[in-house]
Amino acid sequence: MPLRQRLENLPVGQKLLAALLVLLATVLLVANLTFISVAYWISHESTAPQALQTLGSLAANPGLMEHALDSPESAKALLTEMGSYAPLRAGAIYDASGQLLAQVQHGDHLALPEQIGQVQAWGRTELRSHHTSRLPKGGHLLLVASSELPMAFYTGTFTASLGILVFSVLLWLLIARQIKRLITQPIYQLEELSRQVTREENYSLRAKPGNNDEIGSLAEAFNTMLSRIEAREQELKRARDEAQAAYDQAQALAEETRHTNRKLELEVQVRSKIEKKLTGFQIYLNSIIDSMPSALIALDEQLYVTQWNQEASALSGTPLDEALNQPVYLAFEPLKPFLPQIKDTIAHHRVVKIERVTWTQGEDTRQYALTFYPLMGGGGRGAVIRIDDITQRLSMEDMMVQSEKMLSVGGLAAGMAHEINNPLGAILHNVQNIRRRLSNDLPKNIEHAALTGVDLDAINRYLQAREIPKLLDGIQQAGARAAKIVTHMLSFSRRSNRQMSPCDLSALIDQAIDIASNDFDLAIGFDFKGQAITRQFDPQLGPVPGIPNELEQVLLNLLKNAAQAIHQRQDTTEPGRIILRTKLNPPWAEIQVEDNGAGMPENVRKRIFEPFFTTKEVGQGTGLGLSVSYFIITNNHKGQMEVHSTPGQGTCFTLRLPLAPVHDSTKLEL
Repeated sequence: MPLRQRLENLPVGQKLLAALLVLLATVLLVANLTFISVAYWISHESTAPQALQTLGSLAANPGLMEHALDSPESAKALLTEMGSYAPLRAGAIYDASGQLLAQVQHGDHLALPEQIGQVQAWGRTELRSHHTSRLPKGGHLLLVASSELPMAFYTGTFTASLGILVFSVLLWLLIARQIKRLITQPIYQLEELSRQVTREENYSLRAKPGNNDEIGSLAEAFNTMLSRIEAREQELKRARDEAQAAYDQAQALAEETRHTNRKLELEVQVRSKIEKKLTGFQIYLNSIIDSMPSALIALDEQLYVTQWNQEASALSGTPLDEALNQPVYLAFEPLKPFLPQIKDTIAHHRVVKIERVTWTQGEDTRQYALTFYPLMGGGGRGAVIRIDDITQRLSMEDMMVQSEKMLSVGGLAAGMAHEINNPLGAILHNVQNIRRRLSNDLPKNIEHAALTGVDLDAINRYLQAREIPKLLDGIQQAGARAAKIVTHMLSFSRRSNRQMSPCDLSALIDQAIDIASNDFDLAIGFDFKGQAITRQFDPQLGPVPGIPNELEQVLLNLLKNAAQAIHQRQDTTEPGRIILRTKLNPPWAEIQVEDNGAGMPENVRKRIFEPFFTTKEVGQGTGLGLSVSYFIITNNHKGQMEVHSTPGQGTCFTLRLPLAPVHDSTKLEL
């Protein structure tokens, strides 16, 4: 164990005695050292120089130094006689010329200067006290003092130190006895008392009163602590007795309550089962209500929401926790105009129906039917609101009406085609007869010309000069074109089974471009020939199953719409451009018709495939072109048709046709 830790573990009294002992030893040592140092300093700085000066004065006496400079032996004899003086360390005599004549030394040899002129320099390096005296006959005497103290001084110092040590030990013993009596014993008594209290758990013991010092205050505080602990112990004992009595009483009560608890447990079990069933039934009812496609809202008599299903949250945008216990006109603001009807339902107990209500969510407009039911029961009066989305139903009804219209249009088109075919046949037949009767090769023509005296060659020259054959060619081409249009109309209106056949999409597109190139819109003065047509056909795309005349009709509608969109654009600095693409994208064959026309906004783009929807002025469009095209692609060909458009930048229609024929026995024909 380290010395420091040993010292720290010593008792308090021993620590004080050790500290006192160290203090006395330190004082004694410092006093001796100081005394020796002072004695040495006094001897070195005062006593030795004065002795040397006295010896020098005596040596300078002419009577003593009469024969000292006669010879070195005389000088040395004088020095030897002076060397018996204890403080003298060395002595030297210099003659009149300053040379060393004789010297005497005690102890270790000192290097004395050889000339008197070197004494001053020698004194700077030799720190001993020295004195130089001038002799009567011109010589000099150098005396060097000793730096050692006499033995008597050391003997006296040791004797005094021993006496001080003995006195210090006696003083230390006296102080140690008093420390033990005044400090150590009271602390030991407190320690023994605390051990006795801990061992016996007897808090009535008390420490003896001490002096009015810290130990006395500690004993008094210890007694106070014991008094409080004794009082607390008595209180705890009383509390234990009371607690035991209360425990005994509680045991008796517990025995009584066990029987009651058994009954309560049975009742709780029964109620838990009932609550579980009710909760399950409530969850089941909520699931049924949330699963309904209609929005259901239950209100109390003050029109506060008491029930709110998921469809109501989706329709209003208000979650269930925010809607409950709120007025219905705050939870579902669109119902605010119908508050009188809801109040009438609650007041008169009758059902109120509102067949059609239009609500707009962003850009989407939908139709709803509202029904208000009176709510009766033990919970009070109220109402139930049911909101049904009838947008799809109305759309189907409109589609059915429009289908009937289109069927009527188809029948009308078939009747008109048969009616138009008759005059077209007569026109084409008469054109052919006119050509035959002007021919020079038929005998009948030659015979009748001879009878009437007319020259057929002259007539033909006249007709050529007047370009009558070109006019006949124009009549025949116009009639053929009208006959082709009638044929398409009959093919469109016919309910016979259409047969799929492999179609070369590139050839169909070229044919549709040729037909559209002969189109001229008299209403707007727009010619399709003025457009830049770009073809981007995929060489890997082969024949695709389809109905050629129907696909040609769709392409004609898209080409005509693209040309009209180009004509309607505001920026005419860039020339009109129509890009036609085909692409193999298994399992589809894609056709794209892209233009740089005026484009269309989003609300128009969503409705362009609806029958009879048009943005053109009255008399310029029927709204059937794109709806018929969509029907042909999606229903007759089982494909897809979509459109992407940006206002001011253009429109792109994409047609997707299946590469393999799709057999469907339930075809809906227009």
